[in-house]
Amino acid sequence: MNPTPRFYPVVLAVFVTALVVSNFIAVKLVILAGLSLDAAVIIFPLSYIIGDVLTEVYGFARARQAIWTGFFCNLLAVLAVAVALRLPAAPFWVLSGFPSPQAAQGAYTAVLGWAPRILVASFAAYVVGEFLNAMILSRLKVRTAGRHLWLRTIGSTLVGQGADSAVFITLAFAGVFRGADLATAILSQWAFKVAYEVLATPLTYWVVNTLKRAEGMDVYDREIRFNPLGG
Repeated sequence: MNPTPRFYPVVLAVFVTALVVSNFIAVKLVILAGLSLDAAVIIFPLSYIIGDVLTEVYGFARARQAIWTGFFCNLLAVLAVAVALRLPAAPFWVLSGFPSPQAAQGAYTAVLGWAPRILVASFAAYVVGEFLNAMILSRLKVRTAGRHLWLRTIGSTLVGQGADSAVFITLAFAGVFRGADLATAILSQWAFKVAYEVLATPLTYWVVNTLKRAEGMDVYDREIRFNPLGG
């Protein structure tokens, strides 16, 4: 790859922030548009929108770099929290509304103590979904000769977010939800995330066009190998 474009680190930072924040707020379940969803839906779909921007402007190779950077930053955050949870609480430490260090530790653990199964599901879904999203957008850009950006962003999201939702819900809740409930959860997550992408299309257009002008680049992946591990 050529030297790092000047705005790529900024886009990468927003991408990673969206991913890491999603992990921390996903523990809360909310009702949006009549659907039962985890709170991460307010920001996690942003990672796919930024993924579209990365692939569209900088190409698959830099998108791949961003995806793995996000993966390892998420892993670092998870490991740091795991260590913090296991450190003994100071005898004078309390949180507002909790009468003792033990109660505060319980609340701290309840919010930040992710179940291993949920973490595995989250990481697997992220890698599968993000790479599918990047590869499909990249291929469609070449096929459409750079026209119809909306088709690329929405088409790649349909597949990427569909895979993300299916992998996460299945790995996290198979055996917990009944078959019909599992399917409903997958479809609800998928529908909401795709709608998010559709509504954000004007913003995506503006960001992509602004970055292309500012960077003076518009990468087409005509000969690249779509290998998630590089090469």
